[in-house]
Amino acid sequence: MQVALINGRVLTAHGWRDDAAVIVEGERIAAITTRAELPADVRTHDLSGRRLLPGFIDCQVNGGGGVLFNDQTTVEGIRTIGAAHRRFGTTGFLPTLISDSTDKMRAAIAAVAAAVDAGVPGVLGIHLEGPFISRERKGVHAAKFLHTPNADELRLAGSLQRSVTLLTLAPECVAPDAVRQLAGMGVVVSAGHSNADYKTVRTALDAGVRGFTHLYNAMSPLTSRAPGMVGAALDDSESWCGVIVDGHHVDPASLRIALKAKPRGKVFLVTDAMPPVGAANPSFVLNGETITVRDGMCQTANGTLAGSALDMIDAVRHTVRMLGVPLDEAARMASTYPAEFLGLGATHGCIAKGYRADFTVVDEDLRVTETWIGATPLAA
Repeated sequence: MQVALINGRVLTAHGWRDDAAVIVEGERIAAITTRAELPADVRTHDLSGRRLLPGFIDCQVNGGGGVLFNDQTTVEGIRTIGAAHRRFGTTGFLPTLISDSTDKMRAAIAAVAAAVDAGVPGVLGIHLEGPFISRERKGVHAAKFLHTPNADELRLAGSLQRSVTLLTLAPECVAPDAVRQLAGMGVVVSAGHSNADYKTVRTALDAGVRGFTHLYNAMSPLTSRAPGMVGAALDDSESWCGVIVDGHHVDPASLRIALKAKPRGKVFLVTDAMPPVGAANPSFVLNGETITVRDGMCQTANGTLAGSALDMIDAVRHTVRMLGVPLDEAARMASTYPAEFLGLGATHGCIAKGYRADFTVVDEDLRVTETWIGATPLAA
């Protein structure tokens, strides 16, 4: 049965439209027309003047709804995380495994494969954040898990079928040939948690690194005579950069500089969210250490940032209000651009004919009122 979403301000691939009627059938957008041109037998869903945005896609979701993916590498754990983030407009996400053992990596990949097979709403694949990262820039990742990958681990990292695998690695810890192998297996390789110099990062980009994980955070900085990973990321026109826009991880001025340095479409939003998102409990345990949300930040006892308490609609709101980005562009940073980064730009992240019917509906105050995944709505 077809359903037409009407009376909304629709962010289409060509900009805002106030006259659009978006017809969905099955899990996809069947057509975009006007209300006057709708067939008489089409059921309608009235948006009452609210904005219809492409559904948000989050490439870095460590947890939500009280669940840490590392602790619950199960279909139900993934389902709980996805449901928590859906309330905030996220229609597609990558459950993210923080550096752990090879056995836990294997269990996480199997859980995501099972979740996709079970049709858990929103699951697009997996993000393996480590363990092939730098000890000098590890953040809260446990040092005991960090190492250079062997041949079996490279094959494991590329073993998820029919879904996206995003792997964050440090270029100084993984040889260019291994990066090339991973990219050849279809893995989206991102550089992060790294102390690499500019030349090493440049070599990794040439070998197949596609983007950078939470730009500025946990990477060698840009200085006058040592551009570092930040300099390499900003200097490269082809790669994507994920950013955490929560007012804590990165100064707004640094984020504005990144937006000016990178071509349009190459900076996208991530949350790096932890279990407190969508949950009442402000604390959780990571590698035996209690992390607590204080002043909007997930922090260890000594004040180290440990992921975030950010949700995607807040990331969009901060991008508009702190960075001065227009809403249409902020929405694309949360939908279109991450889809393109993940290689899903032909099917996700856009309101156009043939695309997935994944939508985020917001009111004038940018509060999520409905989230549609595969044409199935859920009121917030």
